[in-house]
Amino acid sequence: MPQHNPAPVVDLSVVIPAHNEATRILPYLRSIIEYLSSRRRSYEIIVVDDGSLDETASVVREFARHLSSVSLLRLSTCVGKGGAVRHGMLAATGRLQLFTDADGATAITELDRLEQAIRAGADVAIGSRSLASQRREFTVNARWHRTVLGGCFNAIVRMGGIRGIGDTQCGFKLFEKTVACDLLSVSTINGYGFDLELLYVAQQRGYRVTEVPVNWSDQPGSKVRVLRDGLAMLRELAVIRRNWTKGYYSSPSQARNFHPATASQLGHPPQ
Repeated sequence: MPQHNPAPVVDLSVVIPAHNEATRILPYLRSIIEYLSSRRRSYEIIVVDDGSLDETASVVREFARHLSSVSLLRLSTCVGKGGAVRHGMLAATGRLQLFTDADGATAITELDRLEQAIRAGADVAIGSRSLASQRREFTVNARWHRTVLGGCFNAIVRMGGIRGIGDTQCGFKLFEKTVACDLLSVSTINGYGFDLELLYVAQQRGYRVTEVPVNWSDQPGSKVRVLRDGLAMLRELAVIRRNWTKGYYSSPSQARNFHPATASQLGHPPQ
């Protein structure tokens, strides 16, 4: 009988969703490798090319050619940030799993703050620009309209059922592997509302979610359109609420016979 050797478990997996990021991703990849290598820990970096139309895949493939710690997972079509993160995290082997945006708006050095929260008992640790903006020792460089509209969006999200979290959308989140697998087993949102779904399900299933202030700087070339994408996320929040009322997020046993709604089923295509 052939022997199948399981993929080696590493201490940390870093998942980076990337759509048309050929001109921005390499500096962030280099900084991640430099930082993690200096800490002498086992790690893997998984770049998920989300159906890019530029040279993202070839740039990453060439960069990773002599680096066993970096791998490319290429999706044939664009499924959306949430779908790309899901593919990457399901392929990851790390005891801890971080997903982070390709533009490097949150420096990898902020990882230590999230890991401290995990060591203190959190199941999920999420970067927060909201908390950071309230403390002098942190720097948050964001365009004013993004800050104002983001604050309004998060207020609505809190009314929609995600409790006690000031910033749901910062692209810097760390999970215990078992927690990530549990949350991803029921996640359906492929757009930017993916974060909302993970946090909503985490709270409903009793996981401890800790919000951690992080330094953050808006990067040129951002693909997020605050008003358009904010409205899309609110529609996806409605999908999440519908799935919850049907019992899909309650527990694996209750969800067995329920087929969750997705944004596309309600007439909203994934972002």
